[in-house]
Amino acid sequence: MFPFYFDPTYVLLIPAILLAIYAQTRVQTTFNKYSQIPARSGMTGAEVAMALLNSNHIYDVNIEPVHGQLTDYYDPRRKTLNLSEGVYHSTSLAALGVTAHEVGHAIQHATGYAPLKVRSAIVPVANIGSNLAFPLLLLGIILGNQKVAFIGVAAFSLAVLFQLVTLPVEYNASNRAVEALEVGGYLERDEVHSARKVLNAAAMTYMASTLMAVLQLLRLLILSGAGNRRRD
Repeated sequence: MFPFYFDPTYVLLIPAILLAIYAQTRVQTTFNKYSQIPARSGMTGAEVAMALLNSNHIYDVNIEPVHGQLTDYYDPRRKTLNLSEGVYHSTSLAALGVTAHEVGHAIQHATGYAPLKVRSAIVPVANIGSNLAFPLLLLGIILGNQKVAFIGVAAFSLAVLFQLVTLPVEYNASNRAVEALEVGGYLERDEVHSARKVLNAAAMTYMASTLMAVLQLLRLLILSGAGNRRRD
């Protein structure tokens, strides 16, 4: 007799867990590799960020360094491009690729890119749904109330929707980044190929997060139905 209950539905999450581990490992190894190779332009991440913003007629975005590694992000509310210190000051191919990706988000914001608008709009409800999903599901199973359980599942589906919308946003930012680096002459053709490898590796982490969310939703659907069948 096992001293604990094993939930067999956890098996559903194994593919996403394995992909997440692989993606994270690939991001680290790829970023570390191309962090050692300086771009021939000699420009830092901060300098490229400013040049790309100006070339797209974006003059109201501040560029700020932040602590940590790969902690780079664009904040549309404050209109700040936050670059990790290793990217902000670096002239490496990896740093310029990451920089251009985040500038891509700033360009999306400035041009009213629809998926970005949708993602920003659903952030509050997605956070609420994610926080309420499991308590509602558990309560529904305990009470044998299928409606409450499915409300919990529906709440979690908002978090899944957020992940699904995130994919085109991130891929579009990467495509904009590669194009901007090549067209602007900040990287030469062979260097662009290397920067693309960094961005492709990062994209896998979003794929893993989305797969995890979808499989988790499937798992919750199974649990909500199984819990109520046990009550019958």
